[in-house]
Amino acid sequence: MGKRLRPVPRAEAPAEVQEIYKEFFGDRDPVANPGTATGTPGDYWTTYALVPDILKMSRASLLAMLQPGRIVEPRFRELAILRAAIVGDSRFEYSQHLKVARMVGISEDKLAAIKGWITSDQFDAAERAVMAAADEMVGRNLIEDATFANLKRHFNDAQIMEIVYVVALWRMHGMIVRALHLEYDDDTTARMQEIPAPPAHS
Repeated sequence: MGKRLRPVPRAEAPAEVQEIYKEFFGDRDPVANPGTATGTPGDYWTTYALVPDILKMSRASLLAMLQPGRIVEPRFRELAILRAAIVGDSRFEYSQHLKVARMVGISEDKLAAIKGWITSDQFDAAERAVMAAADEMVGRNLIEDATFANLKRHFNDAQIMEIVYVVALWRMHGMIVRALHLEYDDDTTARMQEIPAPPAHS
């Protein structure tokens, strides 16, 4: 399937985009020769490059949340992102952040159970609080009072602000990737079409 928007080849990229291309693609033209070190097509970056300041802001905000030493432990961040990916139906985010989750020490048993976390005994109370909040934010655009009260049993206000921001940030990027058919989310909306009933027998 063709791309919905035209990606920006290296020859057309301004200097600030060239720097980001160098980081992710080395000296290759990422349009003529796509692919990243993690195996993704990389068209997230080349499409965002249509508006260079959006590309720069996007990269900066995502990388800032992934830096060590933040007030929320990486395991909580990654569980929140994975649930946002699952509920938001982003294969790209789910695939990428399974890898990040392993890097921050989340066990394979937990990763295998994350789709059915509600009935799983793999997660502690704080992890469950984060995933419940992520599910409600993405699925219903809110966090119920009882769910929020449970968050406050395990996290302070600043940590909750960061958790909410992480869920919202990755949900935004998941929506953009899905809407523009980028990376692993290049399917169509055809699956949402009605399937005709068989003709009535006379």
